[in-house]
Amino acid sequence: MRVLFVEDDPMNRRVVGDMLAMVGAQMTEAEDAETGLQLIDSDVFSVILMDLRMPGMDGLTAIDHIRKRVDTKANLPIIVVTADTALNIREQCLSHGANDVILKPVAMKQLFSSMGKLMVEAERRQKAAAQAS
Repeated sequence: MRVLFVEDDPMNRRVVGDMLAMVGAQMTEAEDAETGLQLIDSDVFSVILMDLRMPGMDGLTAIDHIRKRVDTKANLPIIVVTADTALNIREQCLSHGANDVILKPVAMKQLFSSMGKLMVEAERRQKAAAQAS
């Protein structure tokens, strides 16, 4: 599994990277949204982990850019990873196209549970599409 983590804090990237390494996932890091979008253009990922508050482009704007793509990468599963605890933050993220939202500090169980659900959903969609054609 290839994971892109778009996060400006190097410690958060390290912690999540260590978690992902325990299950053999390969993580690519982007320290800002612009770099993350460039990596999506040039590489293949199974899931994107997206911080919300970063210098320059914020995570919601980056999600908007991903969802407006005209290729299959527009449908990449996106999990927002945020410290923002505003009451409507989950709904706001989902309305921009995020598939799930988890709060920092990231709990390994929550991260893997969210990723697992999204991977199962993606596999179901692929099978349904293959059967329809």
